[in-house]
Amino acid sequence: MQWFSWRRFACLSLTVVMVCLAYSDARAEPLPLKIGVVYSYTGAPEYIGRGLDAAIKAYMTLHGDRVAGRKILIVKRDDTGIAPEIARRMAQELIIQENVDILIGATTTPNAIAIADVSTQAKKPFFIVNAATSGIIAKNPYTVRFGFTTAQLTVPFAKWAYQNGMKTAYLMYQDYGPGIDAGSAFRRSFEAEGGSILGEARVPLTNQDFSAYIQKVRDSKAQALYGFFNYVGGLQMLKAAATAGLIKDGTKILSTGSLVSESDLDSIGDITLGLTFASNYTYTHESALNRKFVRAYRKAYGSETEVPVFADVAGFDVMNAIYTIAEKLGGNLDPDKTLALARGMQFESPRGPISIDPATRDIIQNAYIVRVQRQNGHNIGVEIQTIPSVKDPNEH
Repeated sequence: MQWFSWRRFACLSLTVVMVCLAYSDARAEPLPLKIGVVYSYTGAPEYIGRGLDAAIKAYMTLHGDRVAGRKILIVKRDDTGIAPEIARRMAQELIIQENVDILIGATTTPNAIAIADVSTQAKKPFFIVNAATSGIIAKNPYTVRFGFTTAQLTVPFAKWAYQNGMKTAYLMYQDYGPGIDAGSAFRRSFEAEGGSILGEARVPLTNQDFSAYIQKVRDSKAQALYGFFNYVGGLQMLKAAATAGLIKDGTKILSTGSLVSESDLDSIGDITLGLTFASNYTYTHESALNRKFVRAYRKAYGSETEVPVFADVAGFDVMNAIYTIAEKLGGNLDPDKTLALARGMQFESPRGPISIDPATRDIIQNAYIVRVQRQNGHNIGVEIQTIPSVKDPNEH
């Protein structure tokens, strides 16, 4: 009996040790830091969702998959395109079911507004990589913009157009938040310089036939057409302008970088040559960090010819912001402390120097005037002028 008791005691002791070791191992491995992504993986061109994934992977390849001892876990949800109710539901699911530490997205303004509303209710940080309407973040205290606003790019662009010989212009833009922002910003800035707007057209978001709109531009004899279009209608508008002879007649086509993706310039062909747009990023931007980013991005994307676009570089920068904040907070992304650190944050991006305005939580960055040119057998966007440290004029 005594031998049995000692044996039993030894077994119990071994069990206790094993349980303690298991508990110690569990304690040694903290929970992963979860980043919830709500973005368009269907319902939009493939490069949109795939590009953001590649940008995130590029950052993690260069900087590791851990920060402050916590493994980074990316949890994705598809908003299926312009679908704010789906985006809202996906954001709620990431917060409630997946318990993510932070949200990032969104592809379009309606979706961003829906996600920002969820962020505000849940007091969960939301970093915007796209969605270009001013005012999204003003009423949403846990939202920070790392993309751009159309007004931020359009106001200096209109001034540039007038100063470079374009005294008359026609406005054409999609009839939703970013388009309306773009049209009003161009008109306000262009007329302030002394220019004249000879006509204006609000185009339904789903419109695909631009022939009647382009004819009105031709009839106006405006020196420039300023158009704001996203992936839904940009290429169709440009093709209609070329078919109608608008470009051949000498009318300058001006836009933001969303009109045609830089990744498509070669495949679209020579109708893009001479297109001038304002952007916060072009993959040809000359800096060591951008060259490093483009190499890592192409490897992550799985193509040596694919190029990152403005939303992709914003995704890369969002990861940098998250890593920086997590390091300072010891891996715990406390919502209020996260927002406090995001305000006033500044660092070098592949697009150039960026900072977050401490008063508005909106981004301050360079605006680039970019012209499509043919170099070494490829159509590429080339920066022809830099306007430094531009704020969103609608937020100040």
